[in-house]
Amino acid sequence: MWQDYVLFLVQILFCFTLMPMLFAKSKPPLSSSIPTGIGLLVMAGAYATLALWFAAVGSFVVGMQWLVLAYQRTNLTKK
Repeated sequence: MWQDYVLFLVQILFCFTLMPMLFAKSKPPLSSSIPTGIGLLVMAGAYATLALWFAAVGSFVVGMQWLVLAYQRTNLTKK
C-alpha cells in the first residue's frame, strides 16, 4: 500500500526534526512529551494491525524518541 510508504516518510521526517531536541539542554515539559510518546506507540500498534509495517516502525521510533525526551527531562530535574 502506498499509504504505508507515505506515513513512513513523514515519521522519518519527524524523527530527524526531533534529533536536535534530544541533544539540546532544554527539554519539553513532561505534560507534552509523555502523552505524545504514548500516543505514537498506540498509533504504531494500530498501524501494525493494519499491516502498515513501515508506518508502525516509524511511529514506534518517534514515540520512543518522545519518551527519551521525557526521561531526559526527569534527569534534568534531579540535578
